[in-house]
Amino acid sequence: MRNLIKTTAFLAIVACLLWSTAFAGVKIGLKYMPPLQFAGIRFFISGLLLLCVFCNPKSYFKYIKQHWWFVLSIALLQTVLMYSLFYTGINMVPGAVGAMVIGSGPLFAAIVAHFAMHNDKMNVKTTLGILLGISGIVIINVGRQMQSIAGVKELLGVVILIGNNLVSGWYNVVVMKSKRKIPSMVLSSASLGIGGLILIFISIPLEGVHIQKFPVEFYFSLGWLSFLSAAAFAIWFALLKRPGVKVSYLNTWKFIIPVFGAILSWLLLPGESPDIFSLAGMFVVAAAMLVMNHEALFGSKMFRRRQKSG
Repeated sequence: MRNLIKTTAFLAIVACLLWSTAFAGVKIGLKYMPPLQFAGIRFFISGLLLLCVFCNPKSYFKYIKQHWWFVLSIALLQTVLMYSLFYTGINMVPGAVGAMVIGSGPLFAAIVAHFAMHNDKMNVKTTLGILLGISGIVIINVGRQMQSIAGVKELLGVVILIGNNLVSGWYNVVVMKSKRKIPSMVLSSASLGIGGLILIFISIPLEGVHIQKFPVEFYFSLGWLSFLSAAAFAIWFALLKRPGVKVSYLNTWKFIIPVFGAILSWLLLPGESPDIFSLAGMFVVAAAMLVMNHEALFGSKMFRRRQKSG
């Protein structure tokens, strides 16, 4: 059990560190291509990468045929809906702000898990954490000129990203509650590939077709984003299927995302730099996640006991 706890924590951290690099990459890619089309191409490539890693096309498509409705529902929920919200919202806010708002996802995952999972209920500590987290999101936006057009746009972007967090919490619950015997690699690949293809088709009437000669930084960002999606989601789906892992505990590790995501945005994106409100908001959001899951992170009850089946 101790090894299971350690490997789960390690792999969750790896996935979150990968995701934390996405904000700067997305902002770079969106300079050259509209959000839905860029997201669709990225995830379609991610799905193909995982298919190549799986290396068994016959077995791969057999699983998809057996569980096609579940695969399609995850593709629509996770890739199409969640990332439509993500790319739309991230295109409306600075990369560092987007990283911190998305990083508050564990707070919203806890809310979803409370209502959807009988063994993952909120208590006083998690409620306090949620209130702190919401306060952190508010602090992030204090001092920005919300009365201006740019300010209203950024506020709307934050609201859209919060919607992304709620959808993310819900698909975590759906995957965890599912008893279907489908390998996490197949589920990750198919949901990313199918969802990416759907996003491409949706983007054509809404955004047009953008085919041109792009600079090297565009291809670099697209390649890295495709790789990190394939790797991070393969890891995450596998962790969600591990016996005894709770949605609220696993998502706690996402507090890493806003810290490293914001730092990378400040380092890589021109015109973005830390300010007192962003730093204070980052601190409050991170503190909220630690308060909400202190026992899970530092105690011995981070895993629920698995009931023995007859």
